[in-house]
Amino acid sequence: MNSYDTLRELIGIDSPSGYTENATDYIVRVLQSYGWSPESTHKGAVRVALGKNPVLSIAAHTDTLGAMVSGVNGNGTLQFTLLGGPLLPTFEGSYVRIYTLGNTVVTGTVLLNNPSAHTNRSAGSTERSTSTMHIRIDEEVHNADDVKKLGIGVGDIICFDTRYQELPNGFIKSHFLDNKAGCYVLFEIARRIAAEKRSVPVELFFSTYEEVGHGGSGGFAPTVQDLLVLDMGVVGDHCSGDEYSCSICAKDSSGPYDYGFRKELTLLAQDKEIPHKVDVYPFYSSDGSLALRAGHDYRVALIGPGVHASHGIERTHKKAVEATIDLCLAYIDKHYPMKSIAKKTVVKKKKKK
Repeated sequence: MNSYDTLRELIGIDSPSGYTENATDYIVRVLQSYGWSPESTHKGAVRVALGKNPVLSIAAHTDTLGAMVSGVNGNGTLQFTLLGGPLLPTFEGSYVRIYTLGNTVVTGTVLLNNPSAHTNRSAGSTERSTSTMHIRIDEEVHNADDVKKLGIGVGDIICFDTRYQELPNGFIKSHFLDNKAGCYVLFEIARRIAAEKRSVPVELFFSTYEEVGHGGSGGFAPTVQDLLVLDMGVVGDHCSGDEYSCSICAKDSSGPYDYGFRKELTLLAQDKEIPHKVDVYPFYSSDGSLALRAGHDYRVALIGPGVHASHGIERTHKKAVEATIDLCLAYIDKHYPMKSIAKKTVVKKKKKK
C-alpha cells in the first residue's frame, strides 16, 4: 500500500476557494520532487504535462469548503458567510483559523447563537444557518472595537479544522476528502509515470475554484481534447457507490457525461477487475460540468473514490483511492503504452588471419 503522507499534508493546508496559494505551492513542490516541471495558470491553478502536446487532461480540485467574515457583532463575535456549501450542523463546534490581511491568525469556534443549553431551551431544535450561528474568537474581546484592534475585518478567510484520521484498517476520515483525495490520485499518477521514466501526452490539472462554480472553466493546455475529472464519488441513498470502489458517474445534475468515454472506462474497469460502481448523482456538478458550460469542445468523463457523508465529516477507504489510481493508469496504459526497446543485433566482425 502506498504512503498517504502527501494526502495528509495537503489536507492539513488550509485552502478554501479563493485562498489556495499555500496548497498550490505545496502541489508544485511535490510534482517537482518527482522530476516534473509544473506551471501555474493566471487564475492560480497548477498544471503539469507528463509529455509533449497533452491530449488528455486529468483534473482534480484543490479548493475546499470554508467561510469568510461578513460582519462583527456588538459582543465581539463574528458573522460569517460560506465559501461553497458545508453542511452547517456538521461543522457546528468546529475549531477555526481566521486569516487577517495583516498575516496574523486568530483561532475560534463555530457556535449557535445563545449556545448554552442552560439558557436556551430551543438550542437543540434551532435551524443551523449563517443567520443563527457565529464565530466565537479565542481572544478577550467585548465589542466590535476590540475585534478591530486584532486586525480582523470583513473579507478575512475562515478555515475549519480538518479532523484528519488515517486508521490502520484502511479508512481515512476528514473534512475535505472532497477533493484532496482526488489530488492525491494525481500525485500518484505523476509519481508512478516518473518512476517508469515514461513520457505520455497527459496533463495533470489542479483547479482552485470548483466549490464556487468556475474552477474547470479554463486554463487547460491548448492541445487537450479529452478531460477526465477526478472528484468524490457519491455514497448515499439511491446510489450504488461505496467507500471501497471507484465511482464512475454516468450523469449528474448538469447532465450526462460523454457516453463513449464513460463506456470505455467501465469496460476497462471490468476487464482489469478494478472495483467500481456506475452511478447517477442527483445533486452534483464538477469541473467537467464547468468546462462544458464554458464551451470547451472536450469529451468529459467523471470518476473518483467513493466518499461517505459528503460536505460533512467525510470518509473513504484506501481501496477506493487505489481503485481510482488503477483505473487512471489502466486508461493511460491502453492509449499510451510503454514503448518496448528493441534489442540491437550486434554483428561481430571476423578477425583477419
